[in-house]
Parts: sequence; structure tokens; C-alpha cells
Amino acid sequence: MVKADDIRDLRTAARDYAETERLKQKLRTLRSQRDPFFLTGEDLEEVFCWKLGAQYGRQEALRSTNTQSAYKTVTTAAFAIRQADLDYEAELRLRILASLRGIGVPVASAILALADPDRYCVVDFRGWRAVFGEDRSTFEVAHYKRYAREIRVLASELHWPIQEVDLAIWALDQRRESSAV
Repeated sequence: MVKADDIRDLRTAARDYAETERLKQKLRTLRSQRDPFFLTGEDLEEVFCWKLGAQYGRQEALRSTNTQSAYKTVTTAAFAIRQADLDYEAELRLRILASLRGIGVPVASAILALADPDRYCVVDFRGWRAVFGEDRSTFEVAHYKRYAREIRVLASELHWPIQEVDLAIWALDQRRESSAV
């Protein structure tokens, strides 16, 4: 289990920290310009590149079948949902975003984390391994909710946005992996 002291000095250590901050700012700007808030295929391409990195091409052909209308409709619906129960809100939003072709829970969580970093994080193998000490390569909504609950505890303790805690955990896992080699 990751403790707050394990990541306290890693808040800005992830190699893509600057790109993460740029994307969060871009989405904040778009949110202020679009009412209701939505994302286009072009907006999402940057998120896909950020989240998927070297795996970007894996679902590219499938994602390319989504229409601009679908991207706008689906993202508008996902961002319109606000619930007092954050687990329930996350479940609804993730399922709606994952209805787009080529987008699973990890990519949907990345969209939410960049668009709403105070409430969402990204679920992936690095964070999962660091937090739960087990390898996992596929993620469902239940996995996201379990992971996010743990990250929220650390975020509360550190007084950081949940997305920044998650990114620090990602950096911790990467550092641990590099030192094990």
C-alpha cells in the first residue's frame, strides 16, 4: 500500500507532468467556452496520445469510426451528470464515455481526470500495482471505483487534487520499476 510519505516528493516527478498540466489547462479553457461542456474528436486525440503513449495505435482504427456527433453527444452527456455520490457519478460517466468505440475504462478515466482533476484519477496498471501490489491489465468500472477510493484517501491526507496523487503514484511505480531492473 502506498503511503502519503511515499509520494510527497513526487508531485511533479512524472515525466509527462508538464504535458498533463497543459492538457488540464486546455480542458479548463474549453469548459469555460462551451456551455454545455463537450469534447470533439480533435480534443480527445490529445488525451488519447497522452494516456496511451506507445499503445496509441492499438485501438486507433476503432476510435476513428466514432463520428464528431457521437463524440459531442457522448461527452456532453457524461459531463452533464453530477451526483452527490461520487462513486455513482463515476460509474455513470465512465460507462457513457466507454460507449464510444475504442474507449475502455482506463481511457475514459483519463478523460475525466484531465477534465475534472479534483474529482477523478486515471486507472491503469502502474497505479494499481503500486496501490494494491498486484498486476492487472484490464479494468472495469468496479476496479476504477476501488482504486479511486484509495487515491481519495491519500488526496485528503496530502491536500492535493486526486489526479495529482494518481500521477505521483504513477511516477513512484515507474521509479520502482526502473530501480528493479
